[in-house]
Amino acid sequence: MKNAEANFKERKNKSAGEPSFVLRQTQSQIGIVPIVSTQWGWRERLGAWKVRWGIKRMKYAVQPGIYGVGEPDADSPVLVTSNYKLTFDTLRRELENVNAWILVLDTHAINVWCAAGKGTFGTDALISQIHRFKLSSLVNHRTVIVPQLGAVGVAAHSVRKQTGFRVKYGPVYADDVEIFLENGMKATTDMRRVHFTLAERLVLVPMEFIPALKWFALIVLFFTSLNVLAHGSLLPDLFIVFMPYVAALLIGTVLVPVLLPWIPFRSFALKGAFVSVIFVLVWDNWFPTDLQTRLIHLLLIPALGSYLAVNFTGSTPLTSLSGVQKELRTGIPAMISAAVLGCLLYGIFLFI
Repeated sequence: MKNAEANFKERKNKSAGEPSFVLRQTQSQIGIVPIVSTQWGWRERLGAWKVRWGIKRMKYAVQPGIYGVGEPDADSPVLVTSNYKLTFDTLRRELENVNAWILVLDTHAINVWCAAGKGTFGTDALISQIHRFKLSSLVNHRTVIVPQLGAVGVAAHSVRKQTGFRVKYGPVYADDVEIFLENGMKATTDMRRVHFTLAERLVLVPMEFIPALKWFALIVLFFTSLNVLAHGSLLPDLFIVFMPYVAALLIGTVLVPVLLPWIPFRSFALKGAFVSVIFVLVWDNWFPTDLQTRLIHLLLIPALGSYLAVNFTGSTPLTSLSGVQKELRTGIPAMISAAVLGCLLYGIFLFI
């Protein structure tokens, strides 16, 4: 009982007041537990918009612990989720007609899918939280519902062996949870399917594009500095010089996510490189230039476009952890080699 009370007090103190999404407190078998709203207020809408643009993304979290929704009791289901607040908010918003407990794992403000790949939404974390928050005293049953996208990180047999709780994998999307529960915790085929539609991909674009701007700033600094050293002046024809690199930025962060299903190759690195090479061929045909510049474009533009496209794997549920690791092992060295060679050639051609 003391653990639950301390947990709730900690949440209040850390956020300088009671979280706005907490409606009230309820007395349970493990002590006082906060009951949360299923509605979004302006704070949730503003917070969701900000993190979509990468603003304070890594600080958007709720305190790990036990929460309730509706009128939960000892027979209510236990839903497991991450402490990334957008994930937590999305789940509770879909539980308007449900009485349930929500067990929030500490994933360091990372969503379920990514945290499962990183290991923070995993077997050990789930076992630890089940013990820490005395789940066996809170409910009569011995089942926890884990999101399907978290399955890659959770070994159900280990959780059952060490806690006595059976892991039931829920649907992919939070808006199917209510029907999943009504169906006796049985997921339909559609509930297991990852859609990743154009709208879902577009929502992620700002979060990819904004951080990538730093690469463009570095490119501008690199080319400008070398030209000042070589010729004592800034670059002529700035549009012609920098536009291909702006395009590489847009290819990796916008074009590849938007055209994802239609670009050949399974590898995100190859998708980015493929589109980038096509762009270079078209661009250098429209704006004819010398052979040295064409060679530099063929090295630098695909390297940047490919690198940014690979970053998008962290936002998509279409790849596995092992697949991403394999792609990085082969793709990153190739990108670095091409980028270094392109920069060296640019410097050599500039000074000779």
